[in-house]
Amino acid sequence: MRMLPWQLVVNPEYPGRDGKEWEQVMTAIDTSRIEAMMVQLKAAATRAQGGVSPLDSGKAAGVAGKPDFAQALKTTLDQVNNAQTKADQLGQRFAAGDDNVNLSDVMISVQKANISFQATVQVRNKLISAYHDIMNMQV
Repeated sequence: MRMLPWQLVVNPEYPGRDGKEWEQVMTAIDTSRIEAMMVQLKAAATRAQGGVSPLDSGKAAGVAGKPDFAQALKTTLDQVNNAQTKADQLGQRFAAGDDNVNLSDVMISVQKANISFQATVQVRNKLISAYHDIMNMQV
């Protein structure tokens, strides 16, 4: 049986004797706290993005059914574009000598835009790979 790191506990009774310094302890992980934290993180991320998640954008447009993939993709691409535009504007303001713009703010916004763009490229690559897999299937 493979033990996970949180299932191994140091046994003080056998420190180094006969290789019994580790005692296996099966413990149950309280997943309810982890799930609650995930819900809080998702809610905070939604608020930081302006209050509309990509999946909820279809509901805002009046669609009551399933989330629309095209709309979610468009919303996400718009968010990436906005991040890049904001980073570019901050960079231009800093280069022009605006005292209200710090170098750290410019660097953080550029890195956020870069990470979001890289994630978008990876999603595109996965979509293309899935498309090629589907096209190469035998019928």
